[in-house]
Amino acid sequence: MMEEMKNAEPVLTLNPFEEMGKEPQAPAVPATVEEAAVEEKKEAAVFDESTLSPEERKMVDDFANSIDLQNSTVILQYGAGAQKKIADFSETALANVRSKDLGEIGELLSGVVYELKKFDEEEEKGFLGIFKKGGNKIAAMKSKYDKAEVNINKICDVLEEHQRQLWKDSAMLDKMYDLNKNYFKELSMYILAGKKKLERARTEELPGLMEKAKQSNLPEDAQEVNDFVAMCDRFEKKIHDLELTRMVSIQMAPQIRLVQSNDTLMSEKIQSTLVNTIPLWKSQMVLALGINHSTQAAQAQREVTNMTNELLRKNAEVLKMATVETAKEAERSIVDIDTLKQTNESLISTLDEVLRIQTEGREKRKEAEIELRRIEGDLRNRLLQVRA
Repeated sequence: MMEEMKNAEPVLTLNPFEEMGKEPQAPAVPATVEEAAVEEKKEAAVFDESTLSPEERKMVDDFANSIDLQNSTVILQYGAGAQKKIADFSETALANVRSKDLGEIGELLSGVVYELKKFDEEEEKGFLGIFKKGGNKIAAMKSKYDKAEVNINKICDVLEEHQRQLWKDSAMLDKMYDLNKNYFKELSMYILAGKKKLERARTEELPGLMEKAKQSNLPEDAQEVNDFVAMCDRFEKKIHDLELTRMVSIQMAPQIRLVQSNDTLMSEKIQSTLVNTIPLWKSQMVLALGINHSTQAAQAQREVTNMTNELLRKNAEVLKMATVETAKEAERSIVDIDTLKQTNESLISTLDEVLRIQTEGREKRKEAEIELRRIEGDLRNRLLQVRA
């Protein structure tokens, strides 16, 4: 239906069912989101000739003059074509709303947030937590980042497809809005023409018929007056029906803009996610990885510096001890005084012991000599006694 919207001019006809295959169409509009988002004021509920161009006013006057209220078929079909267009248009608008699943877009956006939170929660306290782990934390972080990136890229591809569709829908809704304006004007022109004809019929034609019936006093003339009054009442009801149909068209305008606003809002959210959220997340990941590399390099350098300082301290301590011991040994005599003193005391003690032993030996020898002399004297005496 949207592809056939080309003729924007209102069409007034007393034979609507001959024109059913020729729907008026809206003029082409730029299919851009920016132009589709421009708000247009709703048509006023009260429509008068001041809103019509001179050509359209002439069309209304000519059409009003062509209406034959004594033709029941004309009254029955009056404005039916425009009403049918509004009904078909309403079905098209309803089908467009039904075909939208903005909830799916919301779920996809929530999916992006979930993936980002899921990645962040796997690390202790977000990005800063990765610096508190040892071992292969960078490799693990890259692996999780790659996994999250794959999932997010899949979601983004779907979001981009939805965004393109929302752009197309927004442009199509602009066309629908212009088409609805055209239908509104067409209905309003039917109503104006009908009211003009009805006013003329009641103020000009009806008095003439009533005067004719009064003068002729014929029943057929009186019946003609009654029929004409009944036709005017039917035509008035028909105009009222058209006014109700026009109200549907009036209500359709803000509804179209509301749907278009929702499309634009979701498109902007998708755009923000694609050009802000995702690139920012990737940038933060690059920064986090770079900071982690720098931190590990600084840690390695700190370890090397600490080890170097520790070696220097240990070497200095060893050098000090070695130097002191060397100096002590260098200043030390070959034989210590204490050793000489101890050796001398031992020697003196040995000599004293030898002298004591020699003295005791001399005394024992003297005692032994005395004892030997005593024994010898005893033996001699004993021998002398034996001889005697």
